[in-house]
Amino acid sequence: MWISLGSASLHPHFFFEVLGYLIGISLTIWISSSGRDTVSPEQRHPLIVAGLVGALIGAKILAWAQHPQTTILAITEEPVLLFGGKTIVGGLLGGMAGIELAKKALGIEQRTGDALVIPLAVGMSLGRLGCFLSGLDDGTYGIETSLPWGVDFGDGISRHPTQLYEIVAIWAVVLGIRYRTDKSPAPSGWGFRAYLMSYLVWRLIVDWIKPTDWELLFLSPIQIACVLGLAWYLTLGVMSEEEWGAPGDG
Repeated sequence: MWISLGSASLHPHFFFEVLGYLIGISLTIWISSSGRDTVSPEQRHPLIVAGLVGALIGAKILAWAQHPQTTILAITEEPVLLFGGKTIVGGLLGGMAGIELAKKALGIEQRTGDALVIPLAVGMSLGRLGCFLSGLDDGTYGIETSLPWGVDFGDGISRHPTQLYEIVAIWAVVLGIRYRTDKSPAPSGWGFRAYLMSYLVWRLIVDWIKPTDWELLFLSPIQIACVLGLAWYLTLGVMSEEEWGAPGDG
């Protein structure tokens, strides 16, 4: 389903991905400038750049691992294919790593992720809408299903619209975080932590109804990345008692 803009036609994945980036970054800058951020706009701007660079690297590396046949073909015959394909899980984990490295370089010790929750939810939802409208080209659809809401993406097979499932899941998580923080104070950074962990759990589950090129111990590379990300949060990334003793505004 191509997007018509006057005399030009844009691929829906490209259109909504760019739109998601633009709106997500704009929302982050707006939140930062409105005084609802834990860091100043001058500190937030380099963190945005570091996050984008880390997200791009992480998204590409995990996409290459997820589709090794395409990666090998690109390396040996068509290098231009290396520029195609990204994964949200790799982008989130890579972006988080980029921001953490930038924070160390800038001497920022406070948690900075809460300001990113809504921008991420909006950007990711727009991106998934582009995935859905891209049909079979995108490869993010689910396996065959007989459920009444299955979608034929063009090959005559009714499939799980996992892209739409994800949009619903994202906003369910956002509403859950809002309910929790409205009910009682939570430490600064808890909202982002809850958002990312919830998304990793969601992807670990939903990717079992998506086709995959290869698996290790019944897990795709994306699911393995989810397990590693969750393991980090449950060990080295645990919030301290001091942070829970001095809650922020969520």
